Amino acid sequence: MLLGGFDGLHLGHRRLLSCAKESGLPVGLMTIVGCKEDNNLFTFAEREEIFQKAGADFVFELPFMEIKDLSPEDFLLLLQREFAPKLYVCGEDFRFGAKAAGTPRIIEQATQVRVETLPLVEVEGKKVSSSYVKTLLKEGEIEKANDLLTHPFFLMGQVYEDRKIGRTLGFPTANIAYPKEKYPLKIGVYETRVCVDGKAYKGITNYGARPTFADETVVTETYLDGFDGDLYGKTLKVEFIRFLREVQKFDGADGLKKQLQQDIERVRNHD
Repeated sequence: MLLGGFDGLHLGHRRLLSCAKESGLPVGLMTIVGCKEDNNLFTFAEREEIFQKAGADFVFELPFMEIKDLSPEDFLLLLQREFAPKLYVCGEDFRFGAKAAGTPRIIEQATQVRVETLPLVEVEGKKVSSSYVKTLLKEGEIEKANDLLTHPFFLMGQVYEDRKIGRTLGFPTANIAYPKEKYPLKIGVYETRVCVDGKAYKGITNYGARPTFADETVVTETYLDGFDGDLYGKTLKVEFIRFLREVQKFDGADGLKKQLQQDIERVRNHD
């Protein structure tokens, strides 16, 4: 059983997962919800997809408010009662229970179950953590964040019908609501990738307001290069590849259309 908050899977998490899989035992992965003051990197549905693709056999969600006051011993009793683990795997900085009093050493003493405690992973002298990934996202360093995650940061959601202004510009967009509980990106225009019915499309995504049309509502709208069809009601996964530019206000629709043409050419040519 993997122990930690697991707000997604970064390089450090994947090392833990590899260690657990080497045991030959079914691998269960714990994810805690409701404890992040600055939101989670991924929604629970998004995390489930990440964990399953990575090879976890099952995922269990622990609401922070239900476990925050448990003593370390009571927390371990909960895990033993529900899952009867034969092996625990965690990072050396893993803490649990009320006031974060629990340590890997306490797990071994209280349960008599073997604990594999792995050292922290560092990149360029910095600890790889969800907090570090969030800092990179906030700064628009999406490529560095993706390197730590070992996959593109993404958004999953259902396409809804909007004002269809992009269609009048020759750039019809798929609009997906950005969940309130999901950690926000830096406002801007991104190169993205979207898979529809098994085919991958390059795209450009505006995450932010639409100042050219005096609309300050933050939206996530994606143009799929080369796609022709109806996406309303479909659930899409939008992968963010790189930051292209800041959101800008143009004199009118023609100015915006010209910029979008430049954006998609950059994406096509990876310029």
